Amino acid sequence: MSWFSSLNNVVIDFDQSHLFFPRIIIALVLILGLVIVVVNFRPVLRAIRTGQYQFFVKNADFFRLIATLALIPAYFWGMDFIGMMLPNMGLGFLLASIPFVFLMSMLYCHERTRRNLIIITANALIAPTLVWVVLYHFFLVSMP
Repeated sequence: MSWFSSLNNVVIDFDQSHLFFPRIIIALVLILGLVIVVVNFRPVLRAIRTGQYQFFVKNADFFRLIATLALIPAYFWGMDFIGMMLPNMGLGFLLASIPFVFLMSMLYCHERTRRNLIIITANALIAPTLVWVVLYHFFLVSMP
């Protein structure tokens, strides 16, 4: 009978609970990465042996690559920094996501017209705010 009574008790380790979803995401990324390696191992190995393998395509856009690789860690650092300045409100996510979405959209926008700028700005303001409202206020998910 004690086993059935324990079904009604929930114990949450708050020191570790914030790691639940990142662990799931990391596991999924590792599994998908392994699938990619297994599926493409022989063709890539064959191309390397014949000298036909090329990591970057001709005329690769290195500016966008480097900018993206710089913006992503800056986004996480900014989210953490703002979250420490304004704790327990989820504002780190919101206030870091708005410029991140704007800058990433501007980086990959090929035609910088007034219309595209308005759409990018609206998207940068609305999308993170909507996600923040739904997750933080409706589902009570703690945000950085």
